[in-house]
Amino acid sequence: MTVCFHVSSPLIPAPFAFAYHQHQLLSSQPSFIQCALTKQGHRFLSTLSVKAGDSSAAHKLIGKFVAASPKSISLNALSHLLSPDTTHPHLTSHSLLLYSRIKEASWFEFNPKLVAALAALLDKHGRYNESEALISEAVSKLDRHRELAMFYCNLVESHSKQSSTHGFDSCYTQLYQLLCSSSSVYVKRRAFESMVSGLCTMDRPSEGESLMEEMRGNGLKPSVFEFRSLMYAYGRIGLLSDMLRIVHQMEDEGLVIDTICSNMVLSSYGAHNDLPQMVSWLQKMKTSTIPFSIRTYNTVLNACPTISAMLQDLRNNIPLSMDELHGTLKGDEALLVKELEGSQVLEEAMVWDSMEVKLDLHGMHLGSAYFIMLQWIEEMRSRFSLNNDGKPVVPAEVVVVCGSGKHSNVRGVSPVKTMIKEMMVRMKSPMRIDRKNAGCLIAKGKSVKDWLC
Repeated sequence: MTVCFHVSSPLIPAPFAFAYHQHQLLSSQPSFIQCALTKQGHRFLSTLSVKAGDSSAAHKLIGKFVAASPKSISLNALSHLLSPDTTHPHLTSHSLLLYSRIKEASWFEFNPKLVAALAALLDKHGRYNESEALISEAVSKLDRHRELAMFYCNLVESHSKQSSTHGFDSCYTQLYQLLCSSSSVYVKRRAFESMVSGLCTMDRPSEGESLMEEMRGNGLKPSVFEFRSLMYAYGRIGLLSDMLRIVHQMEDEGLVIDTICSNMVLSSYGAHNDLPQMVSWLQKMKTSTIPFSIRTYNTVLNACPTISAMLQDLRNNIPLSMDELHGTLKGDEALLVKELEGSQVLEEAMVWDSMEVKLDLHGMHLGSAYFIMLQWIEEMRSRFSLNNDGKPVVPAEVVVVCGSGKHSNVRGVSPVKTMIKEMMVRMKSPMRIDRKNAGCLIAKGKSVKDWLC
């Protein structure tokens, strides 16, 4: 049986969790490895929401769900509740009971990372005794020094993601003691990585930077991971000069300023409404041949107040061409949009051959999907031209993949699909919802060509 988990899932086995997190950070595209809450899990949590006020009924429902569900479904539901980004925060108080029932299942295997995530959640809600009991139970099962250190790395990371100061400080102290008593280079590096990252997640980058210097003193060279953590933390809390200082430090040490770093810088400027600096950074990316990504588009277009305001209410007469959009935007917003044009992002999101033209909008926020759609229509109009043989280049089918809302805040409701459908109706396009796949709009190639040309 194949089981897939959310990026922030506490269920990834501990030895691989950090490498997995590094992989996600290094990817210039959003991750699509993640799984949303399953349909069974969604039904269970919806029912639990109704019965949450009745303790006896909730207990029976949880027991029945675990007894009737395979391992993957049960763990997916628990992982969803333990995630800091859960869409069911009102049900997180039931996580311990769900975990207890899962422990009774014949297929259950002890997972330190899962325990760490649950302990952090309990600590966040002030259930300190229950949190400490879980940690003590886990510690008693871990014999090797390395296993114990990895468990405390998981605890530090989990507490930081939950913004739980009480639990973070306690586990940080324990991990530091384990680091000092270890002769293993691997343990020392992992401990420093977790502590620096945790401090940065807790918005304490100056402490993280001091710890990174201590790391050097222990003969360990900081990696791009620590530098990125510091850079983004400084930027997130508005210390933009310190953010740039870390960027320059990275350059001095020969580390590449890539798309990931650039997106972090852009996100920091955007969060503090510094649009002129966003324009300058995009220009620097072009000069340095740093490729844009979908996240670049998301970050930049989310920072454009005019575009965001327009798309909040689709009853507005939003611009339906690039020329109309240029006429609507002023000042720095117009410059930002201009800088995005001509990148390879559209090309990467598009497939074009004789059988099919497909545009995949997965991973795009509303502003990005809107902007890419306008670009795509222009590109389509341009390509629907004569080839060298003098014959029209007309693919058999045109498809726009919007998604059906599996990853949306409200399951089954896709804001991107709603927007694209509204745009197509207003433009009198032949594109319609695919009967076989509700997450796609589809039309015959000839109909689209006749519409555009």
